[in-house]
Order: sequence, then C-alpha cells, then structure tokens
Amino acid sequence: MYQIENTLYVMTHNAYVHLDNTTVRVEVERETRLRVPLHHIGSLVCFGNVMVTPALMHRLADEGKSLVLLERSGRFKARLEGPVSGNILLRQAQHRLADDTTFALATGRALVAGKLRNSRTLLQRGARETADPEEVKTLSRTAESLAASLRAAKIAADLDALRGVEGEAARGYFAALNLVVKPQARASFALDGRTRRPPRDRFNALLSFLYSLLMNDCRSAVEAVGLDPQLGFLHAVRPGRAALALDLQEEFRSVLADRLALTLINRGQLGARDFEAREGGAVLLNDQGRRTVVTIWQERKREEITHPLLQTKVPLAVLPLLQARALARTLRGDLPGYLPFLAK
Repeated sequence: MYQIENTLYVMTHNAYVHLDNTTVRVEVERETRLRVPLHHIGSLVCFGNVMVTPALMHRLADEGKSLVLLERSGRFKARLEGPVSGNILLRQAQHRLADDTTFALATGRALVAGKLRNSRTLLQRGARETADPEEVKTLSRTAESLAASLRAAKIAADLDALRGVEGEAARGYFAALNLVVKPQARASFALDGRTRRPPRDRFNALLSFLYSLLMNDCRSAVEAVGLDPQLGFLHAVRPGRAALALDLQEEFRSVLADRLALTLINRGQLGARDFEAREGGAVLLNDQGRRTVVTIWQERKREEITHPLLQTKVPLAVLPLLQARALARTLRGDLPGYLPFLAK
C-alpha cells in the first residue's frame, strides 16, 4: 500500500482502511501500516479483499473523491462516487447520436483506425529494433496486414462488420507481439494468443492488469467531461459495462499499456518471481509484481510528449482526458468528426 501523487493504492490482502478524524488509516492484522491526511487523497484504489469502512465511503463520496474496487488481477469491479454531475445537454446529444447509425459507425471507424494505426506503429518499431531477418519479415508482414485492416475498416458497412475487422486484426497483432520481446525473456513471457478471464500466461496477466489501470483512467476521463460512460459507439451496450470508456481505451492500448508491458519485460523490471499460478491455470501478478507495475505506470504517465494536433507538450496522463474532450466537442457539433490520438 502506498500513495502515488493523489491516489492511494491498497493491495495487501485483508487490509482494513478506515477514517480517523481527518486521516485515512490503513491497518493489517491490527497494526497501522500507513496514515494519510484525507485532503491529500483524490482517489482510493483497492485490490482484492480490502475492507473499507462505511464512514470512509460516505466521506469520500461527500468530498467528490472516488473509491475504485479491483480484483487482485487488476480487473475492474466497481467505482463509488458522489452524485453524477456534468452537462445534461451533452449527455442528451450523446444518447441521441448513439442511436444515429451513421454517426455511430463513423465514430467507431475512427476509434478502430486509431487502435490499428498505433498497433502498427508498435510493430514497425519492433521490426526496426530486431536484428533477426526472419523476425523483421514477420513483424513487417503483420504491420502490412494491419494496414489492410485499416483500409477494410474505412469501408465496413456496419458496426458488426467493423468489430469483425478489429477482432481479426487483433489476433494477428497479438500473434506477432512475442517477437518484440527480447529473446532472453521469451521463455518466461511467451504470449500464446490473448487470454483474459483468466489470463493463462505471464504476458497476458501483465496486459490484463495494465488494461485495467488504463480502463480506470479512461472512465475517469469520460466522466470528467460530463459524458455517460455506459453508452458507447463501438462497444455494444450491456448492463454494468462502461462501453464508452472501452471505446476510448482502444486507441491507447498499444500506446500506454502494450509499450509499457514490453518495457517492463525487456528491461528485466519484471520476471517470473513477480507472478503466481492459481488453480485452473490462471496466472496473476503477485503483490510485489503489482506494486512494481503500478509504480512504473504512474512514473510513465508523468512523461511528456508532443501532442500531434495541439503541437504542445503534454503528460501522457492527460491524453485520455484530451481525447474525451475531443469526443465531447464532436458530440456538440464543434468538430466535424472524432480524431483519435496517433502515436509516433
């Protein structure tokens, strides 16, 4: 358990988090492990079986601070916040345009295009960095396949066809991702396709954990600009599913999550020691692995890049918020169409 910037992460099994006057206290087996003034916390994120008192929940809600519950694997479970705010006119526009098949398809195409372009860029970078001619050929061929998928996405007749293009492209992408891992790390981090619930290997466990962190950031971004996170354009609407946050997440998967996963593996910052196997074949990050990933995730988000449209330097942490604002402007009619973030 530790605090990074204004977010308090509690990862210890059976930790007890409660309010002591104006201080948040974290105890494990009745021993105080951490004290943090409440006004220093913007969000409390709990992994696995962590007990949070009702008094603290009420205080967080009263002060507009969020409580996020994740499984030990990092999979999103729930989010507690105060009353929903935001521009009702913007939400009305969102609901109206979600039923507009032309608008929804155009927006879905843009989201998929962003994902495919950024995935292709990652593979092309991998091809430049490997010295093995056969691996260069495979990565380049997969990158060209993603370019073909981009062309197919532009002419997809409906959302189902678009999702089919995206799904087929994703399978090819994950099949090639192993080749971006350094040879000496491949024995420990072999990716046998994308497996989710549960992840079946260390690479998938790491990706699932990072995608959960990214999902939380994307959901926060769409809510911050006043959008309804449950109503998306690319992902189908289902009860309890934050479809719009999933939409926004797509263009950032390779940029923020996959690149970081590869960095952690290739630099040896994570190893087999940071994972544990469960009954049924599931593989998860252990406590030490999760601490390492969350720490480096937050450090990474502080890095600055030049935004291709704004032409100004911004921290990676604000990219989801900038894209959520762009989507809101599109819904209002201020922009002719949604433009995804494209990495270099």
